[in-house]
Amino acid sequence: MTRYAPPSTTARIAALAVAAVACTGLGVQFIVTFHGTANGDVVTTLWTLLRFFTIWANIVVAIVMSGVALGQRWARRPVLLGGATLSILLVGIVYGLLLRGMIELSGGALLTDTLLHKVTPILLPLWWLVFASKGQLNWGAPWIWMLFPLTYLPYALLRGLVEGKYAYPFINVTKLGWAGVSVNAALIALGFIVAGYGVVWVDRRLGRTRVKA
Repeated sequence: MTRYAPPSTTARIAALAVAAVACTGLGVQFIVTFHGTANGDVVTTLWTLLRFFTIWANIVVAIVMSGVALGQRWARRPVLLGGATLSILLVGIVYGLLLRGMIELSGGALLTDTLLHKVTPILLPLWWLVFASKGQLNWGAPWIWMLFPLTYLPYALLRGLVEGKYAYPFINVTKLGWAGVSVNAALIALGFIVAGYGVVWVDRRLGRTRVKA
């Protein structure tokens, strides 16, 4: 049975901080949506928020980092930590390249935008680099991680087709057509896989370095 080293007190405190940032961003986003587009309805608020990959990825970050902070063994699995790290990296990269500045934000909306799109995509990778156990990922891990965005894509497209409103402009079938959306999805998937192999390479490289040290 594979054993995962228990996190140090510092690692657990840092994990708690990452979880707190993600939870704060999600909470503020809930309040903003509840009092805005959802017109004070909880169910509508949740349904609206769950349209976005950003929300799903930050929920994963909050759950996994909370598990680490509480000393849960399942949360220390390298493949889980690596997948959460890659997913939130995807959020930050796609936001920076394709979505930043599209809407002028202020107040709570600006705060949650900053926390969910900019801060957690930096904090979790930093936590992973410093505290996560290294040298246990294999080269097949990126294809396991790919299941998360691959599951999200048909869900987002179906919601867009039914509701007439897409979570992101690069998957808007109405404006881009299926060909355009397919190209965008393929490019993002390729970037995700390449970044995933980068995560595995860093993991294995750091694992060897720490063993030699």
